[in-house]
Amino acid sequence: MTKDNQKRSISTHLIAGGSAGFIEACTCHPLDTIKVRMQLRTKNAAQGQPRGFIGVGLRIVKKEGALALYKGLGAVVSGIVPKMAIRFSSFEIYKSWLADKETNKVSTGFTFLAGLAAGVTESVLVVCPMEVVKIRLQAQRHSMMDPLDIPKYRNAGHAAYTIVREEGIGALYKGVALTCIRQATNQGVNFTVYQEIKKRLLAKQDLKELPSYQALLVGGLSGAMGPISNAPIDTIKTRIQRAPNPSGESGWTRFTSVTGSIIKNEGYRAFYKGLTPRLLRVAPGQAITFMVYEEVKQWIDFWSTIMKNDAQAERNVE
Repeated sequence: MTKDNQKRSISTHLIAGGSAGFIEACTCHPLDTIKVRMQLRTKNAAQGQPRGFIGVGLRIVKKEGALALYKGLGAVVSGIVPKMAIRFSSFEIYKSWLADKETNKVSTGFTFLAGLAAGVTESVLVVCPMEVVKIRLQAQRHSMMDPLDIPKYRNAGHAAYTIVREEGIGALYKGVALTCIRQATNQGVNFTVYQEIKKRLLAKQDLKELPSYQALLVGGLSGAMGPISNAPIDTIKTRIQRAPNPSGESGWTRFTSVTGSIIKNEGYRAFYKGLTPRLLRVAPGQAITFMVYEEVKQWIDFWSTIMKNDAQAERNVE
């Protein structure tokens, strides 16, 4: 791959990934808000409240207004473009490093490693700070229908500023290790399943690119694998990121404290709170992401080819 082609490839991943992420976030964010509320609810607080994700969602709408389902969306959208740029670009870069030098093919194992590395990279650079802000906004229980009910965090920017001012910049990286583990396993499984199924479908149908509906279905299937495998990590991470750490408490101490508290007070099943809305968000979210990503990438490649051909034709005329 030449330097110019590599630059074009990275810019293509940036635009295609950012577009996919924006549409995915706007479509699926309400399910993420419900998931966070279910994960944050303790056993005592849950008494007398609806348990299912539909009941929790209806309660949020009734008590706080329909827009409350989109709390924290600004934090997500503001991080979507860099997150998706880092995810897809770093995956392609890591994959190229791990590819066979002669055949340029990547084994299934190395595809998984590239996905793991991409997940860690996006976690450190974007996901962890973004999720701390998002969770703080989603955890606020205030009515968006009452203008006098003013929350502590007014929006994503204000939340980030307030957190840093009151708790320091390190507060934005609470739960970073758990976020890395979650994102690494998510992207390792996600990319591996997607790439392997895509490879087989293309070979079987003798195609260069997947039709949109196939990218949608394969993306949804691959996206469902991660949440099933790392639900406990996601629940612990959410609890840790919700509130400030007690003074002087280390990250490991906080992790063991939160984990022990969940087991003691709520039981092991509590680690899977919010799994249903998370699956309902992540699976269709990944389906949308991969479909839009593939479509935008093909659109960019199509117009890039036309522009190159036009430029070449002009040079030939001259």
